[in-house]
Amino acid sequence: MAYDSVFKSGLFQGKVALVTGGGTGIGRCVAHELASLGCTVVVSGRRPEPLAQVVTEIGEDGGCAFALPLNIRDDEAVDAALAEVVRQRGRLDFVVNNAGGQFAADAATIRPKGWRAVIDTNLNGTWWVSQAAHRHWMQGQGGVIVNVIADMWNGFPGMAHTGAARAAVDNLTKTLAIEWAGDGVRVNAVAPGYVLSSGLANYPDDIMEVFQTMMAKNPAARLATEAEVSSAVVFLLTPGAAYITGHTVRVDGAGSLAKQVMFPLAEVSKLPIYDGFHRESEVPARFMNDKE
Repeated sequence: MAYDSVFKSGLFQGKVALVTGGGTGIGRCVAHELASLGCTVVVSGRRPEPLAQVVTEIGEDGGCAFALPLNIRDDEAVDAALAEVVRQRGRLDFVVNNAGGQFAADAATIRPKGWRAVIDTNLNGTWWVSQAAHRHWMQGQGGVIVNVIADMWNGFPGMAHTGAARAAVDNLTKTLAIEWAGDGVRVNAVAPGYVLSSGLANYPDDIMEVFQTMMAKNPAARLATEAEVSSAVVFLLTPGAAYITGHTVRVDGAGSLAKQVMFPLAEVSKLPIYDGFHRESEVPARFMNDKE
């Protein structure tokens, strides 16, 4: 089997991409899709083991990938790592800032260490990677950056730290799109809603129950697949998106638009599902019927 991308084969032949948080979840899926389109993919993350597994998977599928263990909170390490990527690979056409992390907590109970850790990863890490990519390649050669954020448009109760960070990245996306346009750099973002991903396993059962309730209220009446998010990311990297910059694409089944209605809506949506990722991770069994 191979990745069933909606984009044409060989689209990114000769291109080099960095995908942060590329060892699991959405980042892993994006790395697979880019590699299936001919891109050389550098998958980055803090843990070497998942990165090695993704590199092996992509190689088995006929693609080209390399692992880059990296803590994006460390600005000096990020700068050195991206300089080395350019030196070794000769270019850096695309950056997908997917790495992030958060935990569920009432705002009043978030401790300073937890707050700083989330802001440092989701906001500062995105900035360090973007700035280093611009400094070492894109300032002179152009390129495309896509930031993966979240559905934080109406606040983010239960995750105030990541809501604040993701909102900041949305604003950063707009700023960089303006400042770096003269360098031939496009900067966009993708804001997923709730995604049927291996990341769901990181949350406790009570939070998972809330997810199920919220899923039923989403106009699409289901979660997104990793491939549906990846295809939005990949589109923004394509030449077809050449006139799109400073924009955030919402991939949330209209969840960010959902409001209290005066009449009941159907609990099951007829919206079709796209899932081209042939190596999709295991997800909690309770969600499987909603995907089928």
